[in-house]
Order: sequence, then structure tokens, then C-alpha cells
Amino acid sequence: MILHAAESGEGPPLVLLHGLFGQAANFGTVQRLLAAKARVIALDLRNHGASPHAPGMSYAEMAADVLETLRARDALPCTLAGHSMGGKVAMRTALQAPEAISRLLVSDIAPVRYPPAFRSYAEAMAAIPLRPGLSRAEADAALAAVVEAPGVRAFLLQNLRFGVTPAWRIDLAAITVALSGIEDWPPAEGLSYPGPALFVSGARSDYIRPEHRPAIRALFPAARFLAVKAAGHWVHADNPTGFAAVMEAFLHVGPTASTQG
Repeated sequence: MILHAAESGEGPPLVLLHGLFGQAANFGTVQRLLAAKARVIALDLRNHGASPHAPGMSYAEMAADVLETLRARDALPCTLAGHSMGGKVAMRTALQAPEAISRLLVSDIAPVRYPPAFRSYAEAMAAIPLRPGLSRAEADAALAAVVEAPGVRAFLLQNLRFGVTPAWRIDLAAITVALSGIEDWPPAEGLSYPGPALFVSGARSDYIRPEHRPAIRALFPAARFLAVKAAGHWVHADNPTGFAAVMEAFLHVGPTASTQG
């Protein structure tokens, strides 16, 4: 599958993969900050943004989409960076085709199974009555009982097209069916990525824990770890300048053990 891409800048290819319910545009600030240093390509993963819809959402399938798209754009080998679900896609891509990935950056996710934190979000989104003339305020109110944080509701509602005939841009049904697999991490026996790998966490997040490091290093033996100050799980949104500085250093110099603010 060829994915929709937003590209800017010139230089070594740097590819960005968003998380669940996200889209390439979520990296807008980071992309602008890095476009002077690299050819930055932000992708919409399948069933998200402007990319095609398809029933399967295994990490192997999504990794194959990324590789097919980047080959078509003559953007391999590349530095590959992904956040949350996109981080798992990035990890799987590097494991499936290590020769295609010069460097790997994983933002606030580990190769482990996570609790079902987003199923209630998907159910609340599906329950919004998509009647003609639905307003953003009405949709926001419909989510409020389940999704308390206004910023998270705004993040989810970026996927809803308003107007005469409201509709989801994402394939919400396919994503909902795939959630169990998205929360999980598929077996990767015999696979390894030997290249530089940087695992970036938000200083206020607990998605990457000390007990995850053995599982990470089993697959990514060169893995390094770094925390970005003033950031939770959505590292690139909470501290875009700090995240961009980490990415620029990793792209041009190599991984660092310092904490970025």
C-alpha cells in the first residue's frame, strides 16, 4: 500500500510515523524545525489521515506499507522515527528490513503489550451521532463523558469531517477491530536490528519503564535511552523544540544520554 506523505526539506531522509488516531500533520512543528537539516517525510499510516483504508492492521502489514511507500519515493535508507503505535511500526520495519533503516528513533513506546487504554475512546467516537450539521461543540460534548482532557478530545476530533454529511476520515471500524493487535507486540524470534537505536520517553510518561529495557535490548542491542523534559506521552506535541533537538542530534551526530528540555 502506498501511503499519503507530507514532505519538506532536503538532505538525508528522515521519516516520521504518528500514533493511534493521529496523522502526519501532528508532526507539523517538528517537521518545520527539521526541514532545514533533512528531507523530512511524515506518513499517514493505513486507515489514518489521507492514506487508503484496509481491513488488516498488523505491525507486519503496516511495516510493509512504510517500506513500499519509501521505496517508491526513493527515500531508503532512511532514519525512521515513530511515536507510540508508530513507534511499534518503526521497530517492526527496522526488524523486517534492517538494511533499509540507517537509524531508528522510537518515541515513548516499548516492544511489549500495553493495557487496553484506547478502547473506550474508540467506542465513544463511534457513538457520536453523525447527523447532518453536527457541530464540533456537539461532538466534543459527546466525547466529554469518556474523554476528560479537552486536548485529547481535540486530538480525536481532528479525524472527523464536519459539514452537511459528517464522516470519519479514519477507518474507525477497522481500527477498532485491530485494537487488540495494536496494543500487543507480535513475536519477533530471530529478528534483530543492529543499527543505532534511540528510545525517547517523555519525562512525565511511564510508557517506557526500566523493566522494558531487556526486551528492547534483545531486539535492538545498540539501544540508548533518553528522556525529554516537560513532556508526557505525546512528546513531540508537549515539547516540540526539545523533541526536534533530540532528533537533529541523533540524525547528524548520534544518540546522546542527556535529557533534553
